[in-house]
Amino acid sequence: MLLEDQRFIHEDLERLEQGISDRVLDDPRHIRDRLNRDHQISGFLDRIQQQSKRLLDIYNDTEGLRTKEIQSISTGDPFDEFYRQLNEIKDFHRRYPNEPVENLERAYKRKAPGEGESATAEIDNLFTGEEAYGRFLDLTTLHEDYLNLPGVQSRRITYLQYLNVFDQFTPPQCPIKRPEKTTDQYFSYVGRLADYLEGFLRRTRPLDDLNKMFSSFDHDFEKAWAEKKVPGWGEETPAAGPAAPVTEGTGEGIWCPDCAKEFKNENVYKNHLSGKKHVKAAEARAAKGSTTNGTAEGKANGTSTSRTSASPTAKDLKERAIAEREYRVRKLALTMETIRSDTRVNIERKQGMTERERQQELDALFADSADTSLRPSGGDDDSDSSGDEKIYNPLKLPLAWDGKPIPYWLYKLHGLGVEFPCEICGNFVYMGRRAFDKHFNEARHIYGLKCLGITNTTLFREITGIEDALKLWDKITRDKKKEKTGGENVVQMEDAEGNVMPEKVYYDLQKQGLL
Repeated sequence: MLLEDQRFIHEDLERLEQGISDRVLDDPRHIRDRLNRDHQISGFLDRIQQQSKRLLDIYNDTEGLRTKEIQSISTGDPFDEFYRQLNEIKDFHRRYPNEPVENLERAYKRKAPGEGESATAEIDNLFTGEEAYGRFLDLTTLHEDYLNLPGVQSRRITYLQYLNVFDQFTPPQCPIKRPEKTTDQYFSYVGRLADYLEGFLRRTRPLDDLNKMFSSFDHDFEKAWAEKKVPGWGEETPAAGPAAPVTEGTGEGIWCPDCAKEFKNENVYKNHLSGKKHVKAAEARAAKGSTTNGTAEGKANGTSTSRTSASPTAKDLKERAIAEREYRVRKLALTMETIRSDTRVNIERKQGMTERERQQELDALFADSADTSLRPSGGDDDSDSSGDEKIYNPLKLPLAWDGKPIPYWLYKLHGLGVEFPCEICGNFVYMGRRAFDKHFNEARHIYGLKCLGITNTTLFREITGIEDALKLWDKITRDKKKEKTGGENVVQMEDAEGNVMPEKVYYDLQKQGLL
């Protein structure tokens, strides 16, 4: 019964649109509920695409079944066709008496918590406690993997430092050299890092068109790789060697050609032959010699190098795969720059807390989310009364993310009681040194400087007074004009021997009798 399936799909699409509109009108306060709503809408949109594709196949009617069904209804006795289909329905339910009937009106309707609405357990399983429902990144496992990479083991960095450099793959931020990047351990690490960032975006932005953004990353990488402009993966230029052949020392001691070093003592020379440094140098020298011989033979046999470059080797393919993952990590980190900075601030804040306070904060987060999910949507009076509850805060401490005052020791630790007014920002007062230092790069301060006619804002850090800023800008402009006019208006003098010099130097030498 294709016509019934067609009617059912049309009804399903309308119910899905109604369910999406009901959820869009809802504005949950907690981030957990917002993510749950967005994931439900994303699931509805996927079902709309599936059902629309199925409905389009029915309308296309490639096998002609829909046409036959319409003809069977329109021709002959309509009651015979009606009773035939009715008997098929009764026979189906006789064979499957416990078959559930899908009620589309209740399937997509947003239910209250008391009506059997399922808890948002899926959202709880999507994020770890450190991620706090997508507010922060959790790179602790990847940080441990990074510390175990070859080339990083001698340079231990903290987790806070790792958050600043995890998307940097070129020196000096990244100590890993290019030959060490081709190892399986590094390839697995970069792949896991890219997968985590991509999965984090999919979990926190279920309604965005992420596939389009990821495809643009791939297109940009293909273009940069073809032009050899991927950072850290350009053409390797051989180290510039000396023009003259390397001499074998002074001739007084024993020369080691592998290490390019001269030893004055014979015992020291014999002992160094078994060292790791000498063995590696000998292997590298032997490999270099074989490569040189192979290149010379290829040129003698007339082998073209273009054929080699046209067919990439396994090493080239692996380097390209690693470079593609590094490029994607850079792009994803740039997209999540705000979450990255929030994560750094959160880590710094947690470093000043005890383990008991961290656990209490985590319990409060889950308890708050549970209360918001169990609160009925129609209880406007309860929500108004809970919003009007006064919080006991006699010291006027700043409020934390949960709406409660922060601890007093944390207030004193960060110096939040110290006021820093800024006249350029309209006498706005910043509480604490961190907020004061941060505001010099914010739009409010930059806009205030531009209103004063100041374009180069980088030179005006720590300057908050309008008069001081104008004086400094006036001095900078005068110095620039003086340098420009001073270079143009220099008078040149020439002595009897034809030597040209500035006027001041000429008169000084004349007074000294040197001309």
